[in-house]
Amino acid sequence: MINHISRAARRGFSSGLRRLSDLRASEHVPESPASPRLTEQASLYVHWPYCLRRCTYCNFNKYIPKENNDDVMTKCLRTEAETLLQLSQVSYVTSVFFGGGTPSLAPPSTIAKILETVSKQANLSDEAEVTLEVNPTPVAMSKLKDYRHAGVSRFSIGVQSLQDEDLKSLGRDHSAREALQTLGEARRLCPGGVSVDIMFGRPGQTTESWRRELSEMLRVCDDHVSLYQLTLERGTGLFKQVHCGQVTMPTEEMTAEMYQCARETLQQHGFQQYEVSNFAKNNSESRHNVSYWKGEQYIGVGPGAHGRFVPLGEGGVAREARTQTLEPDVWIREVQQRGHGTRRRIRLGHLELLEEVLVMGMRMTKGINHKHWEGFSPELSLHEIFGASPVVQELLQSGHLILDDRGLRCSWDGLALLDSILPVLLVEMDKQIFPKAAS
Repeated sequence: MINHISRAARRGFSSGLRRLSDLRASEHVPESPASPRLTEQASLYVHWPYCLRRCTYCNFNKYIPKENNDDVMTKCLRTEAETLLQLSQVSYVTSVFFGGGTPSLAPPSTIAKILETVSKQANLSDEAEVTLEVNPTPVAMSKLKDYRHAGVSRFSIGVQSLQDEDLKSLGRDHSAREALQTLGEARRLCPGGVSVDIMFGRPGQTTESWRRELSEMLRVCDDHVSLYQLTLERGTGLFKQVHCGQVTMPTEEMTAEMYQCARETLQQHGFQQYEVSNFAKNNSESRHNVSYWKGEQYIGVGPGAHGRFVPLGEGGVAREARTQTLEPDVWIREVQQRGHGTRRRIRLGHLELLEEVLVMGMRMTKGINHKHWEGFSPELSLHEIFGASPVVQELLQSGHLILDDRGLRCSWDGLALLDSILPVLLVEMDKQIFPKAAS
């Protein structure tokens, strides 16, 4: 069963990559030279690290503020955005995503000022997708109009559940009624530009209760739905509760049934699945998230944000994986001192880049087409890498994988088994790129 709680992947963290170091220990991994097509544009992720409280299931990079430092945080986010955009030398910013934490705690003026900074450094068109994650509380709902005026064109509403008891156990600070009210106001202000996050695999949940809840939500939601399977993360309150036997999680078989149930229910309501966890109708796919899955450049701004871009401004020729400092106070000091809080830089070799393109691209129902793959791998085509592999042939014959004139992708059934398919594809790709080590 695939792990669907993919906020991290949605933000480009790519944490699901398998590193096959045993095949590479003695090998030189060549760099992947940057082509103009891959470096002239990027998406931008902005991380607001603060929350009013921590949900019982959450292990994301978030902090409870000791005092109001909105002005300092705003100034530093603008400074880091300016620095990294100059470093990347991108001409176009295709989309901006404000995530967190709880970015709907940020003043609307913060959003406006950051977008103003971005526009001064690169072309940010009026049609660019600007998304804000919203915690559906009355306070957040009261600010939606101001966020729209600030430049937000898409709201991602963290509904998570329509069961008040479950919301309370998850540590959420809103009720089902407040979530529906916020959703309604967001749809009024931004019709066709509202996404709903909803979670399954919650303690005590059954497939039938999930089906009823999902059907209820679909009667009032907009044109985009993101599903998240609740997973246990060490160090969270929920993990401790389960470990102590206070609550019981659904089995893997039950969550697999819930996932299939959701896919069928969403399809019946006119939603098309375009990625493992994401569904849309009326062409409302998240352009920002699609840019991640297509392996395009993105710049991460804010505490703990991740990025993937070529630092052309300092003579870079290969894409780098960048991570910003986690702790807000430390990050603020670093930004004030040197203009950015980049804590880690890893230059991606050709194989590392192809791994990311493969892992992220296979999340989409369309998979990876040949022309797109050729842009990253002009030497070896998808057919050359995977066509002759006996183990890949088994996946093709079973109907879980498809390799044809369109490209490489999972079937409807195969997409639910992506976690077991990806390691096979990664090993076969390594064999082609490092044939001596693999043999």
